[in-house]
Amino acid sequence: MTDAYRTVGGRAEARFEVQGSEFIGYISPAETVEEAEAFIEEINERHPDATHNVPAYRVPAGGASSSVPGGGTVMLREYQSDDGEPTGSSGKPALNVLVQQEVRNVVAVVTRYYGGTNLGVGGLARAYSRAVKEALDEAGIVEEIPHERFTATVDYDDSGSVRGIIESSGVEFDADYDQRVSFSVRVPVDEADGLRDRLRSATSGRVELE
Repeated sequence: MTDAYRTVGGRAEARFEVQGSEFIGYISPAETVEEAEAFIEEINERHPDATHNVPAYRVPAGGASSSVPGGGTVMLREYQSDDGEPTGSSGKPALNVLVQQEVRNVVAVVTRYYGGTNLGVGGLARAYSRAVKEALDEAGIVEEIPHERFTATVDYDDSGSVRGIIESSGVEFDADYDQRVSFSVRVPVDEADGLRDRLRSATSGRVELE
């Protein structure tokens, strides 16, 4: 079985004040760089008037796949930014919490509203670390196994049997009924090849898999 990893159970936030400055730590699961960047943008749009919105994330640089040697073994991309705070005072402490807690597929953003008192590099580092830690505690850490995504596209004649197979496998999916029917599937890496084989067999090879 592909190795399990630690991640957050869902979205969460934590708020506190330090010498007049308000800090809000946000955290969310993210399976791709695109998902992480979208969450960062969401928080920036929620707090356009904030003094700083400091991001940090640890997400796979590419999707896990059963067709890749090593299966669920993927390179992690680690990113952080100080967003205008003194160098090393915010982004790095935020990322360090994610590293120390050994969580991945996760993105954090700490929003700060300046309260008029300079906290110094040490004070900032403690505050940004605390914001991520408390958001992590609020979200809860869970064990997850690597998943991959693929799309199965068929004509309407085959859509019923394909949907039935996907539903019976218990995986997450979205269906799009257009000129043809496309099922976007999220499946554990260890089960992906077997599911694809069942779909090919049920449709006599007519299913298009991407």
